[in-house]
Amino acid sequence: MATRTKKRKYTLEEAVEACIGRDSDISDQEQSEAESYGVDSADEDTLLLEEDSVLVSGVPSKIPRMETRSSRGRGRGGGRGRGRERRVSHTNPSSAEGRWCGTEVPDITPTLPPFCSARPPGSQLNGTADYTALQLFQQFFTTKVLKTLITNTNMHGRTAYSPWVDITLKDVFSFLSVVIYMGIVKVPSLTDYWRQGRLYSLSFPGSVISGKKFLLILHALHLSNPRDDAKNEKARGTAAFDRLGKIKPLYNEIRSACRNNYQPGQHISIDERMVASKARTIFKQYLKSKPVRWDFKLFVLADSESGYTWDFFVYEGKNREPSKNGWSYDSVVNLLNTNLLGTGYRLYVDNFYTSPALFRHLLKKNISACGTIRPTTQGFPRTTDNALDPKSPRGSIRWIRKDPLLFVQWKDTRDVSLCSTMHTAHGKETVQRRVKDNAGQWSVKDVPIPPAIKDYNKHMGGVDLSDALIGYYEVLHKTKKWYKTFFYHFLDIAIVNSYILYKGQCKTKGNKPMHHKAFRETLVLELADAGSTQAPRQEERNMNHLLVHISNSGDKSQGRLRCRKCLAKTPVKCSTCNIPLCFIPNRNCYKKWHTEYNEENITWKQGFI
Repeated sequence: MATRTKKRKYTLEEAVEACIGRDSDISDQEQSEAESYGVDSADEDTLLLEEDSVLVSGVPSKIPRMETRSSRGRGRGGGRGRGRERRVSHTNPSSAEGRWCGTEVPDITPTLPPFCSARPPGSQLNGTADYTALQLFQQFFTTKVLKTLITNTNMHGRTAYSPWVDITLKDVFSFLSVVIYMGIVKVPSLTDYWRQGRLYSLSFPGSVISGKKFLLILHALHLSNPRDDAKNEKARGTAAFDRLGKIKPLYNEIRSACRNNYQPGQHISIDERMVASKARTIFKQYLKSKPVRWDFKLFVLADSESGYTWDFFVYEGKNREPSKNGWSYDSVVNLLNTNLLGTGYRLYVDNFYTSPALFRHLLKKNISACGTIRPTTQGFPRTTDNALDPKSPRGSIRWIRKDPLLFVQWKDTRDVSLCSTMHTAHGKETVQRRVKDNAGQWSVKDVPIPPAIKDYNKHMGGVDLSDALIGYYEVLHKTKKWYKTFFYHFLDIAIVNSYILYKGQCKTKGNKPMHHKAFRETLVLELADAGSTQAPRQEERNMNHLLVHISNSGDKSQGRLRCRKCLAKTPVKCSTCNIPLCFIPNRNCYKKWHTEYNEENITWKQGFI
């Protein structure tokens, strides 16, 4: 009686040995293509074996074809599976789909789409003109934007404050001058900018605008039409409600100005930006791991070299459902407008955005992409065959190419994974790292680095550079109104982008640009000169500082307050400063208060006490 041969699954190594002798299954052309890449064609045969292939007595029961193979899988519980077809690309040296390759295996160099930007890269302003800091700033905060701001603020002021005096364009210039000045010179409270004494004697704010008027404009500041806000409020809870309605006029104008005044270079990056705020609104984000936990999230596209903010949009929370691809996919697609940008751009993103589906979609639009990727992302190779392990030396490289995607692993202080459609897997680039030898001694050595990681480190920091320029002299103030937080941030974006345009202007003309701080100081002075108010003459101020009784009852024992100068009780005060001061023959605190500390540089305090 014949014995039944026991069936078992062979390991990968046994399958390779079993397939080597089957030269008849491989054509001469296929053999030459496999040898040209330094990969044994038998390895490719082996990797086509399905998990359900059964080997009997050391001989494969079924040898797959190299071209196309249709197989019927086994369903769980004996059910029928659906047949599938697999095609192997011979132009890909890492078509060994289940194995990571090392640097000994050569990789192809992908053909990139040519760079064809819609406009010449750089500033779109007149290259022969000399723009002042104020003129550059007004490319973003245009006269139209400021007039809209004035109209809406006056409408809100008339209903919320009584009496209300309409503000003018010159008032807004003075207001903006002091707001930007506050980003350069920091004090604990807004009222301290107009406070007098040895500790606080800042003459500039009072010479531009009075403290009372500044606070009045600040409190009444409104970016949208109050009538439109009322209509939008009635739609709350419905799909027609606009969460960004209170910032939409300025929001749309700033985005449009950022796109119109500059054309990014070939390398661009997309990243998140956080704007700190504790205002109560539904789309504010809470991030426990961040230094500032409560903030608004913006998605920003910036030029990698200059840090220019070319476009951005505010994350509105779960106001609408994302597409089937998710928020990260949608945010990149929304920012990359090829009609305005052009084609041939090289985009860099972090692992929040990177996905094979997104990169394939961008490549169809002739935009190459590179970014770090999470190993758990859908489409990332799941195989661990020849992958990096904890014992791999520093600088080890592993890669798999699934045309047109390249997946790279690199061993640094930790494993780094990237996905790219524009790079080859490895090259001759090196980077210096501290490495411990077998004796436990540390030394600096050159270790290989994949071109994708080197370019990523070089070009990914566009948004970070913009954030740094904003953060040095940020004008953001604490406020309970969320739309005012965005007003301050839009102001910061306009100033930083204006400075980048200024540096481009200086580079074109061969001039040395001023420092970022000096540019802001120049802008503050030019805005102040364009404002309407000037410091009143000292004689006019003194004429108004009259002494009056604190109480009108006539009883000297009532209505007395402590003198601000000597702390003794006094029945009189300065009518303008609203400060109690002694005025008796042997103690004239009224005169001392108004004459000491260099009287000609003192701006009288108004309306703060």
